Order: sequence, then C-alpha cells, then structure tokens
Amino acid sequence: MATLPTTGDDLDLITFAVETQPSYTHKLDIDRNRVRGMTDERDAVLQAVYLILNVERYAFPIYSRNYGSELSDLIGKPKDYAMSEIKRRITEALLQDDRITSLDGWEFEMGRNWVTARFTVHTIYGDVSAQKEVDI
Repeated sequence: MATLPTTGDDLDLITFAVETQPSYTHKLDIDRNRVRGMTDERDAVLQAVYLILNVERYAFPIYSRNYGSELSDLIGKPKDYAMSEIKRRITEALLQDDRITSLDGWEFEMGRNWVTARFTVHTIYGDVSAQKEVDI
C-alpha cells in the first residue's frame, strides 16, 4: 500500500542564523575615478552611503533590486511633494544596509530646479553627515 509523505510532525525545525557581512571593501577615489587600496568600518559605510545615493535603483542590472535610490522620477514634481519623497526614498535606500541604523536631522535647501537634503546617518560605527542634491 502506498503512503503519502507526512509533513510537519517528523521534520525538525530549521533555524537560520543571519550573519553580518564584513565591511572590508575596495576604497574608491571618487575624484580620480580610481580604486585605491582597501577600507573598512566607518570609511566603508561613508562610501556605501555615497554609492547608494548616486546609483539609481533598477537602472543597472549588476546591482540587486534593493540597491540604490529612486530619485530621478521627481523631476517636474511640486517641491513639497519632492521633499517628503526625498526623505522617504533616501531613508528606505540607506536602511537596506545593515550597518546603518537610522537617519535624522533633515534639512532642505531649495533652488529653482533642485532640492538639497542634508541629514545625519547613524551607523554602528558612529554618526556621519550626508547630503544629496536632487533635480526636480
């Protein structure tokens, strides 16, 4: 007689451990478009913040769908809407990195066709200041 497989009763619970990836990475010389050695901890997080804010999400298949920010579609939107979306989208993008714990201290400067957001990024290595100018 054929028996059907059973589930649940005879299976051990599977536990998963989440491992934090090391932050040791190549150091980018942004001004010269070069890789210059290696970096770790706070400098690596600063570099990650810069890259996340300057890579448009979904634009480059080499990056995962969780990497980058979505700011280019704010062009032509009202400034009040753009400012609230900039805050939300930058927060969402940066919190994908497990070394970043929160963002606060938001300040906005507005020009005719742009908004600059300045904010504090709280990381496991300390606090850092960041800014992003967005065309609107």
